[in-house]
Amino acid sequence: MAQHIAQKLRLTSAVLGTVTRKELAAAFRAINPKTTFDLGRADKWLQGRAQPRQVSVYDDWARLLGLEQPGAWVAESELPAFTATIAARHGIDSAELERRAGMQFDASAHDERGVGSGLVGSYACYSRAWSPYYRGQMIKGRLSIEAGPGAHGLTATYNEILPTGHLQLVGPVMPAKRGLYLHLKDVGGDTQFFLCLFPQTQPVSALGGYMCGSAVIGPEAQPSLTRILLVRLRDASPGTGTWGGYMPAGGSIAADLASLGVALEHPEAVDRQLDGFLDADSGDSAIQIPPADFRAILDVFDRHWLRHAG
Repeated sequence: MAQHIAQKLRLTSAVLGTVTRKELAAAFRAINPKTTFDLGRADKWLQGRAQPRQVSVYDDWARLLGLEQPGAWVAESELPAFTATIAARHGIDSAELERRAGMQFDASAHDERGVGSGLVGSYACYSRAWSPYYRGQMIKGRLSIEAGPGAHGLTATYNEILPTGHLQLVGPVMPAKRGLYLHLKDVGGDTQFFLCLFPQTQPVSALGGYMCGSAVIGPEAQPSLTRILLVRLRDASPGTGTWGGYMPAGGSIAADLASLGVALEHPEAVDRQLDGFLDADSGDSAIQIPPADFRAILDVFDRHWLRHAG
């Protein structure tokens, strides 16, 4: 399954020295005049809103980078392996390649108003579980915000490790003066989350607000809302491949953050403060509408609509 396509395209642009989507598309055409890589598709791929479905695109991509690996490897490889491989192939230090790709520097260069300044980085995310099978528990996820080349702005990738598998959603980050908004979509499915957060303040150590969507694990669809806290990490590497998912009942967020390198003073007091913030609107649970409550209302209006049809 293809993954990290937006990031891999940015790394490719950095290796090739292509600044615009037009230049990147021209590089693909130079390899294969009949390539299915074009400007319209590239815009969505670089923003994480879609990914190439044609196998030929990945084959062209492997040839473009001069790789010994096949196109399937380009699509499916983990990001660190992809970075290290193309860096070695083109004689560039991996850290330098990431810097060129815009993964490690401030996003303000890509935001003329500066409202996205300082957001680039990795975050540990905590919110109340929506699934009825994990009622009252906390769920943790990891989110990364990266800067795209040229005018592509900011892209967020959100991950959760669930009992049913790995959930990954990608989408644009939309900073504004009165809020910070993220619209995240599952590139391989139809799950969507929307985050409405407080505007960031320097040094962007944490973000907070609301997350809206539907429970992924449950017998019925329920529009859901919960408070969410995003804590910025100095080092995103510890356990990032397997970290994330439902926390044990009564689990400590402070202890969890300490395992990620964010060791806070007075952890018990911090836990009380964080639990109070995350539970303020929900009484130790996510804010949800019971399906039966809505169906009862729907029954009234359906009957009225059908009686007056035509």
